[in-house]
Amino acid sequence: MTFQELNLSESIIKALTEEGYTKPTPIQEEAIPIVLRKKDLLGCAQTGTGKTAAFSLPIIEHLLKDEPSGGYKHIRALILTPTRELAAQIDESISAYTRYTGIKHDVIFGGVSQHTQTLALRNGTDILIATPGRLLDLMNQGYVHIAHLQYFVLDEADRMLDMGFINDIKKIIRELPEERQTLFFSATMPPTIAKLADSLLTDPERVEITPVSTTAEKVKQAVFMVSKNDKPALLEYLLNLGNITRTLVFTRTKHGADKIAKQLTKAGIRADALHGDKSQQSRISALHNFKTGRLRVLVATDIASRGIDVDSLAYVINYDMPEMPETYVHRIGRTGRADKSGIAISFCSREEKENLRLINKVTNQNIPLVADHPFHLKESAHPPGPRGAGGNRGPRQQQGARSGNSNNNRKRPYSGGGNRRASSGSGSGHQHAGRQQGAASKAVE
Repeated sequence: MTFQELNLSESIIKALTEEGYTKPTPIQEEAIPIVLRKKDLLGCAQTGTGKTAAFSLPIIEHLLKDEPSGGYKHIRALILTPTRELAAQIDESISAYTRYTGIKHDVIFGGVSQHTQTLALRNGTDILIATPGRLLDLMNQGYVHIAHLQYFVLDEADRMLDMGFINDIKKIIRELPEERQTLFFSATMPPTIAKLADSLLTDPERVEITPVSTTAEKVKQAVFMVSKNDKPALLEYLLNLGNITRTLVFTRTKHGADKIAKQLTKAGIRADALHGDKSQQSRISALHNFKTGRLRVLVATDIASRGIDVDSLAYVINYDMPEMPETYVHRIGRTGRADKSGIAISFCSREEKENLRLINKVTNQNIPLVADHPFHLKESAHPPGPRGAGGNRGPRQQQGARSGNSNNNRKRPYSGGGNRRASSGSGSGHQHAGRQQGAASKAVE
């Protein structure tokens, strides 16, 4: 199927062609016809499947053909999303899709002055993309009115609840007009989300593209067992191999993100941190520099685990294992997007083995263990997988277990170079380090 077969206007098709869109993704192929029929939609799809186009393209099509309700300056479509970064990303996509339509759109979120946002709203807008807190604030101040809204999109609903926005969402919902089309998207569908969807939707059609907690098929995964203290050296070691290019690194805490970014910068690797304590301008700058290649590494907390679309991002590294399997799925979903392949590497310490076991169980897999690296915890067994099995060792793992990685080698301070000599002036040690580097390099290619 092509976008032309979805009965979209020529102005939209022209913009899509310029953006390099050739054929719709599965969720776009299923959702767009439903939305064009003006049916409510419940969409369950993991991140990176093309949801933004799935809901925005048919809404743009409607706005091109519908008469404005209640006057031109009233907001006609509202897209509610959890984070500033995702709001900006959706606004950027809609800007591309509406290039030849004359449809106006604006985005509002917190962390910046509201002055420019309120000025834009005074002139009226067709599509408003917003985060809940700033939207509710401007509604209370009388700058935003949604009584004549025709289309409402609640995106990343499960993330909304995780971030504590449920009360804000309920207040916004109370202001919505009864007559509207509602599109509800969530990567997971626990009971609380299902209940919220039921309260919002009228006789909806459901689109479910990928089962809950399923990792993207085109993402090659690997886990490196390593002590907590050796994680900084392992990260530097992998980045110095040369085959790992632009990389998104996830850490559990804001302090950890800042610390890792500083360590990498000191080692000569261009890096920056992205988390909630950063100013909005700093976050925008860091993400822009990462997208444009000025940064090689972006170290982020889970604020970036959904909705950040970086073209051709090949590598994601879980510096800290996530506590929730669903978080793992969304983190590694930053790579392997738009039919491209990707690689996800996870560092797992002794203290995090239970997290890895749960990820294996929920995602119904055994993430391959890479043993051939200088910091491997040789004595640690691969955590059991989905059926309680010990995780069968493959040839590479068996080779790593038999290799001569002594504790002395593993604990020797890492110099930061691509090759790690077992001892200065030792030929056999040099060859052994070279084999380690080669095996680790192949594991992440």
